[in-house]
Amino acid sequence: MDVILHIGAHRTATTSFQHCMRSHATALAAHGFGYWGPGRTRKGLLHGIADDPESPAQARRGAGRVKLNLNGAARRGARVLIVSDENMMGTPRKCLRAKALYPDVGIRIARLHASFFPVKRVIVQIRALEQWWASNLAYLMPRGGSLPSEALLEAISLSPRSWRHVIADLACACPESEILVSPFETFGPRPDLLFAQMTGRKWPLAAVHDDYWLNKRPTLPQLRVLLDERGEDPGQLPAGTGRWMPFTDDQATRLREAYADDLFWLRAGADGLARLTEDPEPAKTANTLVAGPDKRGRRHERQSRRLAPTR
Repeated sequence: MDVILHIGAHRTATTSFQHCMRSHATALAAHGFGYWGPGRTRKGLLHGIADDPESPAQARRGAGRVKLNLNGAARRGARVLIVSDENMMGTPRKCLRAKALYPDVGIRIARLHASFFPVKRVIVQIRALEQWWASNLAYLMPRGGSLPSEALLEAISLSPRSWRHVIADLACACPESEILVSPFETFGPRPDLLFAQMTGRKWPLAAVHDDYWLNKRPTLPQLRVLLDERGEDPGQLPAGTGRWMPFTDDQATRLREAYADDLFWLRAGADGLARLTEDPEPAKTANTLVAGPDKRGRRHERQSRRLAPTR
């Protein structure tokens, strides 16, 4: 049975993908695809594995629990098992405290990889950094998060850690597994295309036409209402009705440049550590030579006879 870990990141339409997989789990099982989502992984299955285990015995129990469940999935006929939970990478709150992207992702995924071994493929979705941080900040506010300080936003924009460093940590944690990177901007609203990239097989069911973009970040009007209900000044937020962008133009520019560097590195081969997939459905066919000119025959010899002989 091939095990595929879909580890996130947060705010990259992971909830949308998980909702789609859960909705079609029975039909997918008939085609040999198993699925474990947060409804299973966060109910004790991964306890004491990714987070620091309290003792070696707890770590062994956690790994044994995963192996028992893997054996059960194989007995039920799963040929491919997709495990999807963005918290495997860590949490947004921990990223905010560190002012950096997933500071301990390497050790977390190394522990998970050992428990699920062998892992065929690890899938990570990335997103433009200024949008990723802004989405997390807005998402956490209804969950007790506060407005970020200017010092925090400046520190985030100056952080040297980007997706490239996260991917390098994953490569060290999973040396035997293929690491596949997909941009949120391409696959966010299309869980069926993401499934195809994960498994290397086409979505076996009817095409997904619904908009599966779930769990969207709160808009500015919603955040202003939230602040007012908490007794805070809604005027701390800018005017407007769209999405909140807390960064200044200079800060956003730094983050965009870092993301552009990440994409350039990935498109150049990522030093052999990962593979980037961006074009699941090409809009047009590639330019190719007309059939024929790449073949040579007797009529091509006439030109060669006109050339002066070489000595």
